[in-house]
Amino acid sequence: MADYWIAGARIADGTGADPVDGQAIHVVGDRIAAVGRAPAGAHTLDAEGLTITPGLIDAHVHFGLSSDINPSLRRELSVAELAADMFNNCGQTLDAGFTTVRDTGGIDAGLARVVAAGKVRGPRILQCGPVQCQTGGHGHFAAEWEPTADWCDHSIPGLRSMSLLSDGPEQMRHNVRETFRRGAGFLKLCVTGGVVSTHDKISDTQFTVEEIAVAVAEANARGTYVTVHAHNNAGIRNAVRAGARCVEHGSEIDEETAALMAANDVALVPTLAVVQALLENATGLPAEIAGRTASVAQGQVDGLLAARAAGVRVGSGSDLIGFDQRHRGRELTLRAKVEDPMLALHSATRINAEILGIAGDVGTIEAGKIADLTGWSGDPLRDPGVFGAPGSAALVIQGGRVVKDVRQ
Repeated sequence: MADYWIAGARIADGTGADPVDGQAIHVVGDRIAAVGRAPAGAHTLDAEGLTITPGLIDAHVHFGLSSDINPSLRRELSVAELAADMFNNCGQTLDAGFTTVRDTGGIDAGLARVVAAGKVRGPRILQCGPVQCQTGGHGHFAAEWEPTADWCDHSIPGLRSMSLLSDGPEQMRHNVRETFRRGAGFLKLCVTGGVVSTHDKISDTQFTVEEIAVAVAEANARGTYVTVHAHNNAGIRNAVRAGARCVEHGSEIDEETAALMAANDVALVPTLAVVQALLENATGLPAEIAGRTASVAQGQVDGLLAARAAGVRVGSGSDLIGFDQRHRGRELTLRAKVEDPMLALHSATRINAEILGIAGDVGTIEAGKIADLTGWSGDPLRDPGVFGAPGSAALVIQGGRVVKDVRQ
């Protein structure tokens, strides 16, 4: 069993408190036993020159979209290649300093279980299985000429399931029960159109309040929650009134919607990194997608600030897609420009842990918590660009085990 002290680092504990120098972290087994002074003669891990934070948490990932969407859905890629891309992104995520993620649609329990078993390097994965969407809604990526009845054939049992289609409360009830049967830990619904969508517009609202409420009731019955993909205010308000607990993206949140979210303790997870990534590749996108991306970029910033001003808990998610997801820490770099580096870190640690319902175990450097820690070769609170550079995560400890140490 592990029993060592991490000494010599600057510690930013994720609580929002100022960083401190001269303290050490005592790791016993997979937990933090104490934070203080290492006794004389203790076995130590020298972290001189590093800034240590809690292991970062990304509350919005899509490991199931680790390959290009269209080729992967048209069976132009083998299952072996799809799995390889997913496994690679799991490892890239861990190496970037993220020890926990919430997959918000596209995988099933199979990927989470092989990572948890140690067969694949990666972060702790909380997952919702397939996204719940309406026919023709965001998440229904089929070509226009493909019969809707064929959509379920795109799933790869044990690896990937993009979405289930529901039209009406009873079909929703059946699909979310099936989703939980497959091992989902929470539910994700698409209640507005999206940026990278096939058949809809961002201004579209999707699912009725009654349909959303059925999913909420089924989640509540299992002691868990519903989060929603949502951009426009009408869709967000429908979801809040139906009992959803979290909003993803929120690019049109105004003061009234923010106040409604705060009154109902509904959290927000902005996703700036994916929008920036899309903007930087805008010439390769269809014109309508590029246009949507530009409007959403400033909208997410405005929505984030409105939510923060209203007292909404604001988490952090990258929403990256494709085979190269190394730079998900860029989300914190972008957030630091909107707010400040400490708030960005707080959102990606303690606040995300609260949103995910795991704050008793992770999110801060405190005695009793799981020893998930990231040691940065620079100080990300002074230079937030450090968060977005995967090589700057020099030391990564997950559950008390050193899983990356590039100083050796």
